[in-house]
Amino acid sequence: MSFANIETSLEKLFDLVLLTIPSIAVGFLILFIGRYVIKFVLKFIDKRFVKKDVDITIRSFIKSLVKFTLYGLLILTVANTMGIETTSFIAALSAFGLAVGMALQGSLSNFAGGVLILVFRPFDVGDYISSANGSVGSVERIDLLYTTIIDDDGIRVFSPNGTLANSVIKNYTKITARRMQFSFVISYDTNIKQAREAILSVLNADQRILDTPKKEVIVSDLKESGISLTVRAWANREVFWATKNQVSEDIKNVLDGKNVVFPSNVVKIIDETPGAEEPEKADA
Repeated sequence: MSFANIETSLEKLFDLVLLTIPSIAVGFLILFIGRYVIKFVLKFIDKRFVKKDVDITIRSFIKSLVKFTLYGLLILTVANTMGIETTSFIAALSAFGLAVGMALQGSLSNFAGGVLILVFRPFDVGDYISSANGSVGSVERIDLLYTTIIDDDGIRVFSPNGTLANSVIKNYTKITARRMQFSFVISYDTNIKQAREAILSVLNADQRILDTPKKEVIVSDLKESGISLTVRAWANREVFWATKNQVSEDIKNVLDGKNVVFPSNVVKIIDETPGAEEPEKADA
């Protein structure tokens, strides 16, 4: 290569650099200003989260997501300003994101469920819940993928947030009072009025039983075996189980004192084999 060709190439390179200097300068200016804008946005979001008392887990996740998105847009903007082709990069990134989404479909479902639980708060840590997916117990921890529940046997259960968020959830901690109900069958020979008065005396004697809603002792059905009675009463959530257990025992004892008969089902096995009722005769 001759000296003239080298000189020509250097001149073209120099001219290209001169032409790109303004766009490079603008790109660095956008990068400099964009960084401060992103920091301002993140501080603003953080203040709003603190004011609204948003859960720390969802707070950290959303801040990270917003930060990643804003910096990604900033980098693409700077690269495009400097004349760098970004179309192929965006296409490759989209294909990669689609592949990852297909591979992690189940985890993404749990992730979305975790976000919904943390945002809408159907329950908090320490609440006693039950759900249609079979999760029952006290909530120990809420993460983005799983909710940790301690069941009545003390076993730690990890419930996927995807199915948990899409199921019917009963929160027993959010209520102030809860209804107890007893159903049992008494004999037709029993005086219903006396039985009702005896049961109401037990309910009225227990100070933990609330006066409102009203206590009820009703005939709920007439069965073949006897009269079906249903007892309903309310107690505060904190003393519900202790009250329910004690009242059930007291009702049984007071009805026993009134000689109330509780019918029992008797099962008879009938052998219909011909000649089964007569003893076999011995051969002569």
